[in-house]
Amino acid sequence: MEQRNNVTEFVLLGLTQSLQCQKVLFVLFLLIYVVTIAGSLLIVLTVVLSPALDVPMFFFLGCLSFMDAVYSTTVTPNMIIDLLYEKKTISFKACMAQLFVGHLFGGAEILLLVAMAYDRYVAICKPLHYLTIMNQRVCVLLLLLAWAGGFVHAVLQLFFVYNLPFCGPNVIDHFICDMYPLLKLACTYTYVIALTVVANDGAICEVIFTLLLISYGIILHSLKNLNQEGRRKALSTCDSHITVVILFFVPCIFMYVRPPSTLPIDKSLTVFYTVITPMLNPLIYTLRNTEMKNGMRKLWTRKPK
Repeated sequence: MEQRNNVTEFVLLGLTQSLQCQKVLFVLFLLIYVVTIAGSLLIVLTVVLSPALDVPMFFFLGCLSFMDAVYSTTVTPNMIIDLLYEKKTISFKACMAQLFVGHLFGGAEILLLVAMAYDRYVAICKPLHYLTIMNQRVCVLLLLLAWAGGFVHAVLQLFFVYNLPFCGPNVIDHFICDMYPLLKLACTYTYVIALTVVANDGAICEVIFTLLLISYGIILHSLKNLNQEGRRKALSTCDSHITVVILFFVPCIFMYVRPPSTLPIDKSLTVFYTVITPMLNPLIYTLRNTEMKNGMRKLWTRKPK
């Protein structure tokens, strides 16, 4: 880090300045975090331990649940702890680490949703070749590509911000370290960098979201070739995927597909896709997927020998 950087820590204003609201939010977010971690780990353990779920779809679902748990952990615990204190601070290095890890798992999760859409396409449109196409090697390769893409995305984010001069003020009007609030504090012209953030985050989100909607449109169109039972089973998995995709992408697109700026609604949107969505994902997949519910029931209610 260059010597001209005089900032060693940032002050986070958080979600609200009201002490009463902070107490209510502390209890609320603590419950949400517990539900998120419990639900995600329950899915991961069920996928790992249940032989009936040893198929590509549930392999990806287990990976998604793991990512949700870690992604939520990069933000929620710090936010919960900060709600107990009047002054909320984070060191420069911790801020950069939070930025990197958050975008690493967020980027990897976006690409994993693409892999899951491809898996559903093969399962529904090419059912006779499903196990041949979606073999173990292909599944692992798609997972590694998702991680690699998330890593490149996170490195670019960190590269944009790390060497910027921060000479004061150091107050971030947010509850996490994110790109636009940090660029706003830099003691240099950052509009060009902000446009690269729009290209890196916004354009990628918009393109992938559009491709996912097109792919699910093709999948749903192909359902007319299935019998009633096959159509019902396919819909039970596809509508869960589509719901998760919409919950994750719509707030991100609103955040980044616009001229570089910070808006009052940004904090609420960030809460939604970093805190609420990771909690909803396990609920959506377990409540709307019969095979997952049956797998959990058999695994966690069987009597020990």
